[in-house]
Amino acid sequence: MRKLGLIGGMSWIATRSYYEQINTIYQRAKGAPASAPMLIENHDFAGLARLESDEDWARAAETMVASARRLEAAGAGLILIAANSMHRVYDEVEAAVGVPMLHIAECVGDAMAADGVKRAALVATRNVATGSFYRRRLVARGIDLLPPDMEDIEKVDGIVYDELVAGRATRPAERVLKTIITEMGQQGAEAVVLGATELEMVVMVDANVLPIYSSTRIHLTRAAEWLLGSD
Repeated sequence: MRKLGLIGGMSWIATRSYYEQINTIYQRAKGAPASAPMLIENHDFAGLARLESDEDWARAAETMVASARRLEAAGAGLILIAANSMHRVYDEVEAAVGVPMLHIAECVGDAMAADGVKRAALVATRNVATGSFYRRRLVARGIDLLPPDMEDIEKVDGIVYDELVAGRATRPAERVLKTIITEMGQQGAEAVVLGATELEMVVMVDANVLPIYSSTRIHLTRAAEWLLGSD
């Protein structure tokens, strides 16, 4: 039996989304009362949010590597990190285990390339929006990204870290994201990537002014497909 390993807790809102949606896909395919074989190592996000210094990120890498190794030892055949931001240390984690992993940006890039998207915008927190670790994987798949807008990034950062990770989805946040996405379309974006796992709480993925690529939904769907033996 295939078993999925999930590194979560960044935030628990994101972990819940992965757990719930993977199980929903799995049960839809297998029928009730099936549930997805899964191992979860959940972290205290208080020590992993808004990292800045190289020392902070070195500590985060050590934490993620230790988690991945424990999941592998417990029988996980595929490992996911349930956070866009923590993919900054993905390469270190992947090198430390002997089982495959799925990079969230590569999954998103594959989906967009398959749909023929050539120019897109990334809506994400500061670390993801300004870092090369995420953007280069989309660019490598032929997707030209709008340059980061620091004013928008600060707004998204505040919404994610001050509201969404605490489980609060507000109408003002919805309006801010809708405005940002509309303006991205006016700047030439054909589609938008939600590069923070909690943003689905305030963005209507299936009914928006532009096609929305939810990194969370795409990532966990690939994992569910692997569990079901179709990947």
